[in-house]
Amino acid sequence: MNDVRLLTYHDLPFIERLLRNSEYIYQRFTLEELPLLLQRYPAVGAFAGSSLHGILLSQTVNPPIGWIGGFGVSWAESNAYLTILDMLLEPLSTHLRAQGVHALHYSGNDLQQDWLREPLRKRGFKPHCLLYAYDKYDYNIPTSGNQEIIVRPVSLQPGTADSDMAALLTIEEKCFESLWRYDTTAFMDIADTHPYFVVAELHGKVVGYQFNAVDSDHGYLIRIAVHPSYSGQGIGARLMAEAIQFFAREHVTRIMLNTQEDNMHAHRLYEWFGFIRLQQQGFVLRKELQS
Repeated sequence: MNDVRLLTYHDLPFIERLLRNSEYIYQRFTLEELPLLLQRYPAVGAFAGSSLHGILLSQTVNPPIGWIGGFGVSWAESNAYLTILDMLLEPLSTHLRAQGVHALHYSGNDLQQDWLREPLRKRGFKPHCLLYAYDKYDYNIPTSGNQEIIVRPVSLQPGTADSDMAALLTIEEKCFESLWRYDTTAFMDIADTHPYFVVAELHGKVVGYQFNAVDSDHGYLIRIAVHPSYSGQGIGARLMAEAIQFFAREHVTRIMLNTQEDNMHAHRLYEWFGFIRLQQQGFVLRKELQS
């Protein structure tokens, strides 16, 4: 391998082939999201001539916060994945710093079994927080939630009076610390790439939102958010009920989600709706990107 460079949309077929054939893959995106990721955020590849041997992709949810979006090596280079990681990590960090990212994060699903956790820790990533994972294997709904709420598809047409963007950004600021917030670009991309993205309206005001992803027969409940001023009014339950009905229409066999360890309100909602907390514990690592 003698070349590390930025990946572009034109590298998409080679990246997809690597993702399909490698035994060492970390992936926080669906293949439907991949083209936009390559357009929006830095990604680097290790090449030997014209052959792609390794990739490292980023997702900058909201600078100065950035995330590792994906890492993988070709099947032929499986034994050299640590060498390829070393080749790609600093070039990616350099491009992220140029875009205003000061801290890079990695999210894993299993504290004990994650194959990238220790390699990243040896490369300067430090434990930041823990996550809980939940699964649900049925479509049972204990409540339909607040029926005064209007649940409708999100509207993000730029420059229009009925755009929901301002309301979404307000909910982000009120509900989440900076690590978890989405910005305008991220919301636009989510609307373009996710099959289900809705808002909750009460008396004409957007007070919450929810979006999901589907990959084969697995459903991913990615986020439910309700403005704190409207908590306790059955809005989260209404959004959850609508989400499960969506997954039923998609015929998924398993609904999965992750949430922060200290988000007790979310834990109660998920467990009320029959989600089972898994023994495995997720985690987030963080590395400060020094200038």
